[in-house]
Amino acid sequence: METDVLKRVPVREQEPDVRAKNFNEVCLGYNEEEAMCEATRCINCKNAQCVKGCPVSINIPGFIEQVKNGDFKKAYEIISQSSALPAVCGRVCPQETQCEGKCIRGIKGDPISIGKLERFVADWASNNGIKPSTDAASKGKKVAVIGSGPAGLTCAGDLARMGYDVTIFEALHEAGGVLVYGIPEFRLPKEKVVKREIENVKALGVKIETNVIIGKSVTIDELIENEGFDAVFVGSGAGLPKFMGIPGETASGVFSANEYLTRSNLMKAFDPASPTPIKIGKKVAVVGGGNVAMDAARTALRLGSEVHIIYRRSEEELPARVEEVHHAKEEGVIFNLLTNPTEILTDDNGWVNGIKCIRMELGEPDESGRRRPVEVAGSEFVIDVDTVIMSLGTSPNPLISSTTDGLDVNKRGCIIATEETGATSKDAVYAGGDAVTGAATVILAMGAGKTAAQGIDEYLSNR
Repeated sequence: METDVLKRVPVREQEPDVRAKNFNEVCLGYNEEEAMCEATRCINCKNAQCVKGCPVSINIPGFIEQVKNGDFKKAYEIISQSSALPAVCGRVCPQETQCEGKCIRGIKGDPISIGKLERFVADWASNNGIKPSTDAASKGKKVAVIGSGPAGLTCAGDLARMGYDVTIFEALHEAGGVLVYGIPEFRLPKEKVVKREIENVKALGVKIETNVIIGKSVTIDELIENEGFDAVFVGSGAGLPKFMGIPGETASGVFSANEYLTRSNLMKAFDPASPTPIKIGKKVAVVGGGNVAMDAARTALRLGSEVHIIYRRSEEELPARVEEVHHAKEEGVIFNLLTNPTEILTDDNGWVNGIKCIRMELGEPDESGRRRPVEVAGSEFVIDVDTVIMSLGTSPNPLISSTTDGLDVNKRGCIIATEETGATSKDAVYAGGDAVTGAATVILAMGAGKTAAQGIDEYLSNR
């Protein structure tokens, strides 16, 4: 296989007209020959900027060198030193703004396909029965991890490698957090990827207890005082949806993206035989422009709906990954940009039968650095839809903070924790991920979990 050093090896995908009708994974990944070919493009920088762009500091040139040599087992061992979830990260991380965005090869050509190579290595290891391991001596101390999403799994895995006795407490009936309830199958397969990654964390000795709601089943104070845990990490995510506050938002047929995706991904509500079926509209409006909005839109499309993305800024300001926007367009999602909803219209029975919008134009930049959208007077119009999905972000559920003495939160309800160690205002309690930052990316949550694991180790080592 010949390689043009300036161009990345193309990755195989399902054709748009085929994948728009199924929930199978869109990207098919590299085979061995393609991965080795792409790896030869890496120039193995001594001062690797890609590593600096990775929130969990994977030795990227090191693992790519092993892929180039055909030693995929060694490549997996190198990645596993830094990441507990490589098959996940290789699929959903925004590499274009992180590791690949800093790749030197990208200055005069395409950056190395770091994410696709990470995915290949992780899948190869899984298919060949290779799991991470630890031979660390037990430290005789127990740590509780709240939440089994990317932050919790990463923190638990790192602590287990250090010799701690770790138990994860998950509120839902299935472990994985946002990886199982938030990200659709066509982007992140559950059996093939998520469950295998969770099994790898359990192989390190981590225990997972599901159906345990911290703040109801047991409190953090009780974990420390009655259950004998020496430290606690809170990685409970941000699952409380936000709404616009416009007329009609309480109508039948209005969902938060969080509810829509959870019911579809985790509870299979699209199946009429499901205990919690979901109304599948003929015409769906998804309000928002982030990755979650794209996930909701592409899910609705696969369920047979005509789907409109409504976003108040232009395409240049869309916060979703470029790849996700590209895939959504290929599949037939309609983008109504520079458009903002003002009212959800309803029929006599209280069901959605349209969404009233107004045209926008971009003014001066706001505090986020993006140009502020301004309404164009007299430009109101109606989009004919029967379902509306609000994808405007999420915030942490206040249950944990409200039931824990001495745990400070900010005005957004996020737990206050230091960036350096993840330490909170409460002794022996650490936090990270969306519970601290609000809704963000999987890899940033993993980075926070890794930081907190180091902070907990330092704390317990001095006691």
